[in-house]
Amino acid sequence: MRLPQTGGCHCGRLRYEITQAPHMIYTCHCTDCQHFTSSAFSIAMLVDAQAFHLTGVEPRAMLHTADSGRNLTRWVCPECGSWICNGAKPGSVNPNAFRAVRGTLDDTSWLRPTAHFWTRSKHPWVVLPDERSYVFETQPDDIFAFFNSVVAKARGAIA
Repeated sequence: MRLPQTGGCHCGRLRYEITQAPHMIYTCHCTDCQHFTSSAFSIAMLVDAQAFHLTGVEPRAMLHTADSGRNLTRWVCPECGSWICNGAKPGSVNPNAFRAVRGTLDDTSWLRPTAHFWTRSKHPWVVLPDERSYVFETQPDDIFAFFNSVVAKARGAIA
């Protein structure tokens, strides 16, 4: 993977740059993501908030209650509706220090998910990869604690 990585919405009016490697790449198989993406799952990268930079039009917030019961804020292009990221407003202080950037990169060829959430809703024809992946029927009770543990583990492996 080369840095920086760039991506953006379908119409090109909202662009972003990622300046650090993601800590994790994951898929979500919940029915909400299936409906929103018109696909079998959504894919996202967990990146440090300060490594994610938006340019172009101001994203629009879409508020929704997820399958988990949590309130979710999706940030989408106000022109074409492409889902760019979720969490705190881009550019604001992110209390969790991470940004979940959706699979809208210009080059997605290097993406390899290592976690799979809401697999109880996955389509039967979706085959999950090897046992080195984290696989959850729903999601961890504290998703942010899980993300923090994965990041800490990855940083420990690097040190």
